[in-house]
Amino acid sequence: MPDAFAQLIPDARAYLAGLQQNNSREWFNDHKEQYETQLKAPALLLLDEVAQAISKRSGAKVATKLFRPQRDVRFSKDKTPYNTHLHMMWTVNGAGCALFFGIAPDYCTAGGGIMGFSPQQTTRWREALDGEWGDEASALLGVLALGGFPAKEPELKRVPSPYGKAHPHGPQLRRKSLTLWHEMTKQEQAAPMAALMSAHLTLSPLFAMLDDALSG
Repeated sequence: MPDAFAQLIPDARAYLAGLQQNNSREWFNDHKEQYETQLKAPALLLLDEVAQAISKRSGAKVATKLFRPQRDVRFSKDKTPYNTHLHMMWTVNGAGCALFFGIAPDYCTAGGGIMGFSPQQTTRWREALDGEWGDEASALLGVLALGGFPAKEPELKRVPSPYGKAHPHGPQLRRKSLTLWHEMTKQEQAAPMAALMSAHLTLSPLFAMLDDALSG
């Protein structure tokens, strides 16, 4: 059965490629109907469909977000007004774990995790790695990387105090966030709903681990 959202990715990429070449308010306004009908409307429907499917699978309430096309240029040297990507997010638990979907002219990704730990979560994450969760977290991230979902590189260059640089889980202690990303294949891009549900299933152990480890 064809995926109801199969046209979203090619339509979004074509539109975003045009926006990339003509990143101006004039061009955006001239193509606003195209944005509304080919990107925003199907993206909102996809958000709802995936949220309902995740809730049915997990029993959890899911919050959705479609990121706005306008860029915040107040503190940026780059004053181009619009993002040249379409990003969506499903928050799946109290720790803030989310499933991500991103479309751009040069990538199409599914992913998941936490974009940024709060100060309290950072403390709990480090304590968990230094304690009972260290081996499990490192092993799980290794398994997910082998399965096509490698984690983004840690933000810190050094292991933070009071942990030593030879700590067995040093790379994970250097994190201020934890997100894993998967470049979708052509087959997955032809069926984004199915691909996202597969990504959620793959990443569910990570979401559960983070929820437990960061709950205190």
